[in-house]
Amino acid sequence: MTASITPERSSPEEGQRGRPLIITEDEELLDDLLRLCAAAGAEAEVAHGTPTRRGSWEGAPLILVGDDAAAGLRGRVRRAGVLLIGRDLDDHNIWRRAVDLGADNVAFLPDAETWLVDRIADVAEGVGQQALTIGVIGGRGGAGASTLACALAVSAARSGRRTMLIDGDPLGGGLDVLLGGEGSEGLRWPAFAESRGRVAGSALEESLPELHSLRVLSWDRGDSVVIPPSAMRAVLAAARRRGGVVVVDLPRRVDEAAAEALAQVDLGLLVVPAELRAVAAAHRVASTVGMVLSDLRAVVRGPCGPELDDEEIARLLGLPLAGQLPPEPGLLDAIDGGEPPGGSARGPLGRFCAEFWARALPGAGGVTA
Repeated sequence: MTASITPERSSPEEGQRGRPLIITEDEELLDDLLRLCAAAGAEAEVAHGTPTRRGSWEGAPLILVGDDAAAGLRGRVRRAGVLLIGRDLDDHNIWRRAVDLGADNVAFLPDAETWLVDRIADVAEGVGQQALTIGVIGGRGGAGASTLACALAVSAARSGRRTMLIDGDPLGGGLDVLLGGEGSEGLRWPAFAESRGRVAGSALEESLPELHSLRVLSWDRGDSVVIPPSAMRAVLAAARRRGGVVVVDLPRRVDEAAAEALAQVDLGLLVVPAELRAVAAAHRVASTVGMVLSDLRAVVRGPCGPELDDEEIARLLGLPLAGQLPPEPGLLDAIDGGEPPGGSARGPLGRFCAEFWARALPGAGGVTA
């Protein structure tokens, strides 16, 4: 069990790798905290009672203070990233000691072990701002969602941002094929099907194929593999912790795994061809996806006619309009020739993606209307 007693604050060491500092004279508690650090892949610095190394209190990215040592630390310079660790849920005085210490949270073991491992692992990975995560969904089959997802990822990588493209549609045929990398070395989804708990973001990134300056998690050409919701949640969370941009190609059918992916998406793009039947199909997709994802916008794939233009299609869907995607002559031939979708910055697809990122990533990041 954990509870927050102060507002969220940013540490000056946030985003940097470092060793957590453990302060306790309780040998049993120390053993437990060292075990949790090992589970998180972090090597801890240990101080028995009070820190003795100069600068360790100020410089440690995370400090785990045993309740037995709290009184001896009163008067220390207050800073972010201090957690008070206790065992007795009925000890109400621990909250006073936490306030005196300036702790961000109180964590009770063993209840809070999973939460605490995640906090320690964040330190080990040097977690900073999470990636802006864009989900792309087809309003109907063949709408071009996978093509747009690839183009968005290629465009983001071309601008120098750390980019990961995740294929969330097991029936889509594999995004690595669209990128011309089906033979590239690296892991595919079946390798992560049994993932539980936390997946290390750095290990995930390094294990995937690198194509066109971005990392790609795709499907292989073997037998169909069911990805449990827990695996989807763990992999997406690991991808987002690396920062930059994550683009997810999502299926139209929202099963449990897709719902887990949608829960981590910041903005969804529903690709809709400018056809009446496509709009009817997309309306059903939008109503389902909208129950999980609050920010869903329409991308109308042209050409549009005078009676059914992009604004009218967005109105019929009840969605904000993210933009119109004009036709790109020669796109299929270019892909067959080894050029990825969006590979040409001057083409309609490349221009659409560049304009989208210019709106979605102003300065340090964020999603704008």
